[in-house]
Amino acid sequence: MAYITLLHQKRIILAVTGSIAVYKAVDLASKLTQAGALVDVIMTEAALQFITPLTFQSVTGRPVYTNLWEVGHGSGLPTHIAHVGLGEGADLLVVAPATANTLAKLAHGLADDLLSVTALAARCPLIVAPAMDGGMYLHPAMQANLHTLRERGAIIIEPDEGRFASGLVGKGRLPETPALIGHMRQALGQRGGLKGRQIIVTAGGTREPIDPVRFITNRSSGKQGYAIAQAAVDAGGSVTLITTTHDLPLPVGVTRVMVGSAAEMLHAVLDHSTQADALIMAAAVADFRPDRVAEQKIKKKDDSQEAPTLTLTRTPDILMQIKERRRTSGFPRVVVGFAAESEHLLAHARAKLERKGLDMLVANDITAPDAGFEVDTNRVVMLDADGSQTPLDLAQKSWIAEAIIARVAAKLQD
Repeated sequence: MAYITLLHQKRIILAVTGSIAVYKAVDLASKLTQAGALVDVIMTEAALQFITPLTFQSVTGRPVYTNLWEVGHGSGLPTHIAHVGLGEGADLLVVAPATANTLAKLAHGLADDLLSVTALAARCPLIVAPAMDGGMYLHPAMQANLHTLRERGAIIIEPDEGRFASGLVGKGRLPETPALIGHMRQALGQRGGLKGRQIIVTAGGTREPIDPVRFITNRSSGKQGYAIAQAAVDAGGSVTLITTTHDLPLPVGVTRVMVGSAAEMLHAVLDHSTQADALIMAAAVADFRPDRVAEQKIKKKDDSQEAPTLTLTRTPDILMQIKERRRTSGFPRVVVGFAAESEHLLAHARAKLERKGLDMLVANDITAPDAGFEVDTNRVVMLDADGSQTPLDLAQKSWIAEAIIARVAAKLQD
């Protein structure tokens, strides 16, 4: 698990209850710790029937709390009121897995063990991830308890469907670790610099059809655009991702709009950015397309070496149309473009920024083997409309995305 800036030094209480899904909670605790969080684990008496506290202590490097009544030794509390400190000092309280019994206690305000007492004392966001067998999750009593928790502001992570330990199939499986962490990032990001802002991000390379089975495209993987969408969620933004790429994990909290061609992306961008605070055009939009799309697959002739000739025409310029819209509506408030260049990087990038009326442009040299297309790292220069420029050395695309979002947030505040 890579380091996550948003989770750095965040105090997270991970409450674990008695479910076979507890093995996923161990992975969650480990991944959160690797990401930079400080994880304090509370285990219920039932959870102790499935796994020992030492397992969690080994992956977090921190004490594990199991007993409300014992003080100063074993898995007890350091003082008789430590449960208050655990709750009030936390950034997030996560109950995963959350059994039907624990959810009922939380919904009705019971306080008969360390977890339920801590939940009442906590002032941080509460996330619960139900996990239960058979038809328990859909039982009216369970749904009523979840409704009560939602009304109080708790975040409910919907369980997955699948096969249970009993052999039954249904809804009630604890989601995998990336999904759980995604919900946690969304909750922690609500206090960020993009709180209440509508952010549109584009990602991936467009596909311009030649015939029903062939198309012209480029090497863009969409990774940088997806990373920007995640960084915008981490900063509290309401994010719509317009993309041609469907094989990357969608960040929790992001609305994805799938498109194919440049024309489709243009329509989606215009539709979704009418009241947007920021548009970040990270997609690699094709400059040219075939002027004619064959209705049937183009066949080769076995007795001929001739190949079909493609006549290309220009695709619509999305940023130029956004520029015209901004003159009358003022939206999007901030527009960021990207320039992938193979020569004269800064000169070409600066010309594009000025020609398209951008507030900022992110330029990268596509000839570098360790940056740009199809890799997890990037090396860019951020150019501003005021003439300033900020180079960002080789780094993970997630870090590059955070730097871009921080600059966008600052521009929106200005």
